[in-house]
Amino acid sequence: MQTRGFTSLSDSRLISRGNKNLDILFRNSVQSIRQLSKDEAEAKGFYRFLANDRVSEAAIIANLSFNCQSASHGKYVVCIQDSTEINLGSHRNRIRKDTFIGTTNAKGDHGLGFMLHPSLVLDARDGTPYGYADIKVWNRPLEFRSKFEREYSKLPITEKESYKWIEVSNNTKKALSPTVEGMVIIQDREGDIYEQFAVVPDSKTDLLIRARTNRTLKDKSKLFNCLSDQQSQGDYEILVDAKGKRPKRKAKIEIRYREVEICKTDTTSKGVSSSTKLYLIEAKEVGYSGTDKICWRLLTTIAVTSLDIARMCIEWYSWRWTIEEVFKILKKEGYNIEASELEYASSIRKQSLMIMEVVIKLFLMRLAYAEPELAIGADTCFSIEEQEFMEQQIIRLEGKTEKQKNPYKSRDLKRYVWVLARLGGWKGYESKRTPGITTLWIGLRYFRAAKEGWDTYKDVSTR
Repeated sequence: MQTRGFTSLSDSRLISRGNKNLDILFRNSVQSIRQLSKDEAEAKGFYRFLANDRVSEAAIIANLSFNCQSASHGKYVVCIQDSTEINLGSHRNRIRKDTFIGTTNAKGDHGLGFMLHPSLVLDARDGTPYGYADIKVWNRPLEFRSKFEREYSKLPITEKESYKWIEVSNNTKKALSPTVEGMVIIQDREGDIYEQFAVVPDSKTDLLIRARTNRTLKDKSKLFNCLSDQQSQGDYEILVDAKGKRPKRKAKIEIRYREVEICKTDTTSKGVSSSTKLYLIEAKEVGYSGTDKICWRLLTTIAVTSLDIARMCIEWYSWRWTIEEVFKILKKEGYNIEASELEYASSIRKQSLMIMEVVIKLFLMRLAYAEPELAIGADTCFSIEEQEFMEQQIIRLEGKTEKQKNPYKSRDLKRYVWVLARLGGWKGYESKRTPGITTLWIGLRYFRAAKEGWDTYKDVSTR
């Protein structure tokens, strides 16, 4: 995995400053520039970088996309899309009301901010994170009329907010098609748009989208019912974790699939085909009647001609949680970008994009630990000095039994991910669940504080 960062900005000094800022964000794990900067000069440098007109959102996204293209070269990839809101309503008296900020879906006075819609790219074999093929950043007007007032249903698809799904899909194709072996674009129910199925797929690009509406098919049957009289074509079991009052359970999932032909409607844009052939996959839990019963209906352009292909598609769709993890670390469970002290939304938007690039390193560290066969060097995330410091931490963190020892060799990223996980509260037992993104993020915060203390001690002791 290559080193990630800025490679193309208008000035070499901006590239250097930008990469320094990315490194600071990674190692300090806070959004507050005052808190993550070691002195006034460093803070001013960060502020100026974000306020610099030559460092545009488009330039940052182009750099992120280039990193993704380089990392995913020659691979078959899955590209996961979703949207999130950055709500800055609690700072509405401080935030400048300019063209970079607008109303959001949050209720009351908290509906102020902007939206992000990334295309997160993972290796189709093992989930290795390659970065973002594209990220759309936008905001609504401060005075935003309702769908009824805008006659939303009559608008062409290109003028609807839902066009983000098609726009980012097309940008993902443009970025990756020249270099990857192929791609599958994965979206939740909001991406179930006829125009997308009609115009996005090509010889290198497939779609895998959860069905939102019970469409009437070309043969006049209903989409959600067309598999009801079909025998299960296979089944498997998964473990559903406990959540709230819900106990842990083992769920049996039955799989059914068939080819279907969906049709355009009266509101579909002109100039697209009247019908499109797809495959429908149903993954449905049996033997359970709770309100959280699992039932996924997936529409795909992939030819699902066997149970193995159906299982593969279901597995890929289940990876959607990774993009939700990105949003969690960007927001309340991580950097808490919504608590930013910056006055300009344009700067907060740029910082959000930079944090999202930093999160790829966190994913890489977690994957390195969860997949022991992956050999990833520690230099991808940590300097030699930081590795030396963590060797000292290993001595302190290891337990007395073999099960509580760090089992990995030096210069292996897994060895130092073990340190971060222990600092983040993980108990160190390999038999337990591997550390998650939030645990590693917490560990990075403790790592920063401990490293500063170690640097101070070294400095004082050598005087």
